[in-house]
Amino acid sequence: MSTFLIDVRRDEVGKATEFWASALGVETATPSGEPQFTRLENAVPGYVTAVQSVDDEPRYHLDIETDDVAAEVARLVGLGAVEVSSWQGCHTLRAPGGHLLCVIPVHSTPEYFAERATTWNS
Repeated sequence: MSTFLIDVRRDEVGKATEFWASALGVETATPSGEPQFTRLENAVPGYVTAVQSVDDEPRYHLDIETDDVAAEVARLVGLGAVEVSSWQGCHTLRAPGGHLLCVIPVHSTPEYFAERATTWNS
């Protein structure tokens, strides 16, 4: 897991970000080139935590970071997930039970990824 996202309707992002930042006692930042995200700095140590602007229902979802997106999607589908959509190299899946998750290409530093990655035996 690399990221915990709080998905919020666009018109509620400001209030939701203010709430979560105050509730968790953290600073916020918007990553360069990704205006749909507002990071909640160090809210969950070791992981990116952010409010994400969406055109859908509010929810929480996880991102799984991988160096082989196709293989990880196939592995998770084999475990019972269903692919919902894909966009810019990221794949959205619905896990058994109905929760969403995204499989994303590596975006952390190579050192961080190597330290935390799980290697699956085929």
